[in-house]
Amino acid sequence: MPVQQITVSKLTFLPAAAERWPDLESVFGERGACGGCWCMWWRIGRSKWNEQRGEGNKRAFKKIVKSGALPGIIAYADGKPVGWCAVQPREEYSGLERSRVLKPIDDKPVWSITCQFILAPYRRQGISVKLLKAAIKHVKQQRGKIVEGYPTDPKDIQPANWVWTGLAPAFLEAGFKEVARRSPTRPIMRFTITSRKR
Repeated sequence: MPVQQITVSKLTFLPAAAERWPDLESVFGERGACGGCWCMWWRIGRSKWNEQRGEGNKRAFKKIVKSGALPGIIAYADGKPVGWCAVQPREEYSGLERSRVLKPIDDKPVWSITCQFILAPYRRQGISVKLLKAAIKHVKQQRGKIVEGYPTDPKDIQPANWVWTGLAPAFLEAGFKEVARRSPTRPIMRFTITSRKR
């Protein structure tokens, strides 16, 4: 049965601060966004991820949020939490270091966008692009200089659950540029934050 789209009139974006944990729970739902992940896939080893899949991952992610770490941005449509974008310094994601395809391209410090998730009724309205722009703004406020993403660039249409790192066209629309591609469908894209002189 097709999901009925809900038209959005006003979007706002806020960091995932400790007091917004209930909003994250609402967005992620019972499945932890996808398959019990709770945005822990890039943070821990595969065996540990499988071991604590579901409730264990939820507890681990809640601990990160409650620590005050601000692990990403929440999108709100007309006041309701509907989307998520994970963004933190790359060193927070040990899984990136283990990836042959996504290994660092240089030694510059970067902030990594590792996940995007939008509730089904709110997809295909450009929220992902606006979430990426909100993530860039957040990184700038934290004095970061480079924002990096690892979107999928599939040749065919893919189910939403398979493109949780985002889609390359959305990154391009948000101003990112491709800087490396070690796999046909997985580019590394960057946005460099520049200081505007007044």
